[in-house]
Amino acid sequence: MNSQELRKKYLEFFKLKGHKVIPSASLVPENDPTVLFTTAGMHPLVPYLMGENHPVGKRLVNVQKCVRTGDIDDVGDSTHNTFFEMLGNWSLGDYFKEESIKWSWEFLTDKKWLGISPQRIKITVFKGDNDAPRDNESIKIWQECFKQFGIDGEIYDKQKNNSKTAIIFPLPKKDNWWGPAGETGPCGPDTEIFIDIGKSVNFKECPKGNNCKPGCSCGRFVEIWNNVFMEYNKSKVHKVESQKLKLEEKKEYEYVKLEQKNVDTGMGLERTLAVLNGFENVYETDVFAPIIEKISELTDENYKLKMENYRIIADHIRTAVFMISNGVEPSNLDRGYVLRRLLRRAIRHGNLLKMPNGFLFPLAEIVIDIYKEFYLELESNKNKILSEIKKEEEKFGKTINNGIKALKKIFGKAIGGVDPENPKGIIVQGNKIRINGNELFYIYETYGLPIEISQEIMSGWGVEFDKQTMIEANESFNKAMKKHQELSRTASAGKFKGGLADAGEETKKLHTAVHLLLESLRRVLGKDVYQKGSNITAERLRFDFSYPEKMTDEQKIDVEKMVNKQIEKKLPVNCEEMSLDKAKKINAMGVFENKYGDRVKVYTIGKTDDIFSREICGGPHIKNTSELGKFKIKKEQSSSAGVRRIKAILE
Repeated sequence: MNSQELRKKYLEFFKLKGHKVIPSASLVPENDPTVLFTTAGMHPLVPYLMGENHPVGKRLVNVQKCVRTGDIDDVGDSTHNTFFEMLGNWSLGDYFKEESIKWSWEFLTDKKWLGISPQRIKITVFKGDNDAPRDNESIKIWQECFKQFGIDGEIYDKQKNNSKTAIIFPLPKKDNWWGPAGETGPCGPDTEIFIDIGKSVNFKECPKGNNCKPGCSCGRFVEIWNNVFMEYNKSKVHKVESQKLKLEEKKEYEYVKLEQKNVDTGMGLERTLAVLNGFENVYETDVFAPIIEKISELTDENYKLKMENYRIIADHIRTAVFMISNGVEPSNLDRGYVLRRLLRRAIRHGNLLKMPNGFLFPLAEIVIDIYKEFYLELESNKNKILSEIKKEEEKFGKTINNGIKALKKIFGKAIGGVDPENPKGIIVQGNKIRINGNELFYIYETYGLPIEISQEIMSGWGVEFDKQTMIEANESFNKAMKKHQELSRTASAGKFKGGLADAGEETKKLHTAVHLLLESLRRVLGKDVYQKGSNITAERLRFDFSYPEKMTDEQKIDVEKMVNKQIEKKLPVNCEEMSLDKAKKINAMGVFENKYGDRVKVYTIGKTDDIFSREICGGPHIKNTSELGKFKIKKEQSSSAGVRRIKAILE
């Protein structure tokens, strides 16, 4: 089964179960400052999981583009990728555990769909703790599923030491519990589905022997699907109530059953493809094989001997293509820094394979060809994608040469002196040195050489970094980075900690103010102004828009006045669900590039006879502009070619 067939089958199956297909959201989250990229299928749906009505209904299904860079160092193994596709289905207060589990089972095992042998399936569930009991309901449903095939759904018991025969494995909260997105909020147990591939990924005997089970690091059990059951609300215990409790019963938080119970599932497309086809790793699937083949054409280095280099290049160029297609451009800040890091890391590994200059360009074309039938925006953005990659390759060619010279100059003496003609011939006592992250930050800031590439280059010279040295270097590098208001590693790891649903009234106000700002910009600067991106925190908004030149002071004052005038007029903010066609007919603003489903939410600011703004948006918003206070533009600057950026606050 190839990727197109798997996507089609998944969507078709859940459509038959009453789900509406929604498009993939952008990799760049709308109005969520807590994460750089969309990291999971549920991420764009947080407001609806929190109780807002989705315009197409309570049952949803889609294929979501995702990026996670937290485990970038694992890229090159059998399963880890920075970009991946997540097949997901959701119930927003509709069906719950029984339907979710039984449908997962049907899709996996029925020969009409995936036809995976039930003998290969293992399950994990929440084992229970002081906050919530063991998920016996899920256990019972799974046992019913296995019983259909004459399989005893034996539960793992450490005392019995029955990991070889057990089917269902209760695990603690760190393994089988989702959420909440922030400190408090909806959360609940999950159940994860693993496929037994019959051997460890490195073909060696697992050191745990018969005790090998789902979650073992040997990789024999591959997790492909996760069903999350949001049935609790985590909230802080009221101080007075807390004081009434006995000392041993005191709790900081409590978990209360929710009225609206949601289901959120995610199946990794690449891992599932590998399992279905009996491949040893995701790089043999049809979303990677053509890229690997093209790399092989461009180098004389053997794939089996240089596997990690091949895979890192294939992974990073795929991610870069999708990032650029979603509006990200290489830079030294935020998402742009992550993109630049991926491209430059790919170039570095290409150099190690002695690949020709400009090798990323043909690889990007291969990526576009692989995906263009499903993600139509890749073809329409092809020129932009290839142009950005070409520019970055040319720029980095100069950067890496200058960076290497700087590394030799700064660290040459420390590592016994580097022979420019034969850097691998250096002699280092014990092959270990201590380095300062501030110096690596200087090289990054001056020459644009990311810290991990500096470390890779020095490793290629024969330098070994002990663990403590690496920790200290990274810590001092990050402190220097934060000092210059640049991206910290916590942010670049893209850890999802919340979002609009979690950010309170101030964020709602700023979100609503963005609508007023966009319309004011269009009225002052012209109708060629369109939104190019936004980022909102509880303190400020950041808004990118299309405009070729710097705004004058007079224009900024006019925009500010216009926004504040709408606030003073106390205009109502109304939401209406309608078809996408109707939204277009009434001239609702939107980004019409495969972004919306058949039904959308349209927010109108103003009265029937005095409409100021009408825009397609997912929410959340305030009810009246009078709640906003005073709008103030703090800064207007360039964001990228043809794009300006405004930072503003509400006083």
